[in-house]
Amino acid sequence: MTIPDSVSPPSSLAALEARLAQDLAYLGWPARNWMPARQAAGGETMIDVAIIGGGQAGLAASVALAQLGIRAVIFDRSPAGSEGPWATTARMETLRSPKELTGPALGLPALTFRAWFEAQFGLEAWTALDKIPRLQWMDYLVWYRRVMNVDVRNGMAVTAVQPLPDAAGVRLELRSGDGERSSSVLARRLVLATGRDGLGGPAVPAFVNALPRSKWAHSSDVMDYGRLRGLRVGVIGAGSSAMDSAATALEAGAHSVELLIRRPDLPRVNKGKGAGVPGLTQGHYDLPDELKWRIRHYINVLNVPPPHGSTLRVSRHPNAFFNFGCPVLSVEPKGEGMVVSTPRGDFEFDFLIVSTGFKVDWPNRPEFAAIAPHVRTWKDRFTPATGDEDQELADSPDLGPAFEFKERSPGECPGLARIHCFCYPAALSHGTVSGDIPAISDGAKRLASGIASLFYREDFDQHWAYLQEFAEPELFGDEWTPALPPQERNR
Repeated sequence: MTIPDSVSPPSSLAALEARLAQDLAYLGWPARNWMPARQAAGGETMIDVAIIGGGQAGLAASVALAQLGIRAVIFDRSPAGSEGPWATTARMETLRSPKELTGPALGLPALTFRAWFEAQFGLEAWTALDKIPRLQWMDYLVWYRRVMNVDVRNGMAVTAVQPLPDAAGVRLELRSGDGERSSSVLARRLVLATGRDGLGGPAVPAFVNALPRSKWAHSSDVMDYGRLRGLRVGVIGAGSSAMDSAATALEAGAHSVELLIRRPDLPRVNKGKGAGVPGLTQGHYDLPDELKWRIRHYINVLNVPPPHGSTLRVSRHPNAFFNFGCPVLSVEPKGEGMVVSTPRGDFEFDFLIVSTGFKVDWPNRPEFAAIAPHVRTWKDRFTPATGDEDQELADSPDLGPAFEFKERSPGECPGLARIHCFCYPAALSHGTVSGDIPAISDGAKRLASGIASLFYREDFDQHWAYLQEFAEPELFGDEWTPALPPQERNR
């Protein structure tokens, strides 16, 4: 598609930012704050919305809330520029999503990655680009945060989340990255934008318990792969992160990498792509429970294949080996290494990488200890058909229309519904709109509109009193004057 000269992209980042600023002004974004100020019982000021996590989901949620006149503050434990996995634990060369996806742009053309890229490198470079380089995506998110003036407090780890006893808000206990400062904030509502492992952590198989921790890693661990130089490395799994870990080990100089793959072959078709069509992203929440389970279980069973480029990145190395039909039967230490037994024989390794995904694991997240026993999950209310059991889905939280948690036993945890789960475990309730690039804007808009509706209902008495006062100057600005008949003006 050729872009006419009349709508050619801005020739510099400054020009793009000027265009974006004008678009935001036209749209009145951020909207005027209509929220009544709130204080806790003791007089402590309350933030309207606190967000845990400054990655793409947290940023999109904050900007979508700002569009509706709701101010949010983000707390992220990482230094600025290291939020999310892109610059830390992700090891792919490029994103797995098509470059054309608009991601967290929320319908603003000037806020898309493409606009940011073309403003710096030009249309020809965009046309030549296959997929978005991983670190360049991080650069884009840093720019996104700046131009949208997102309030992110970096180096702040959340150590405890506690709904107030009167159900009026949520208290967050925070600790600085250096551990020297502790603080506490109150928020009327809390959004968990905590990523793929948002309510738990890595799904670690029990067989690694036979090994010293120095001899194995999960593919999501922060690790210097240079330590694998000259070693015999085993990788458990065949998904995207397994390929990325295997390729990184090979490029770091590993002696050999053996992928142990349970399946007889790699899946060829990404069934998950069908879950990103607008009909499903908009309608998944309203589907009957049986259909929601059927879709998510079907995708889980078939698995998402690793990208073609990621697989080639491994297979081009002569010391890389794909072993199919090799589920791990046992692992035993042997000298400085280990022996991994499979139906196809034994393998000797010096180091093992397990690429086994993530799971809901509340004990692994002590900051959620106060709410974990009270969160209603799908296993508390839904029994799948025989043969369709799925632990990941069973452990998923059963969420309301605004991604809010529900109580397992009503009344046991007042205020739990003030916490909104805008991370991957929301997929069964809402579809894949709370973390992945394809539909993150849809999810952020739904979250923001749901929270706005809840705020209005909570504050209805104040809004009603305000309307009864006919406070037009506050609504329309001090310069606004109602039109009066001539006789009224001449009095």
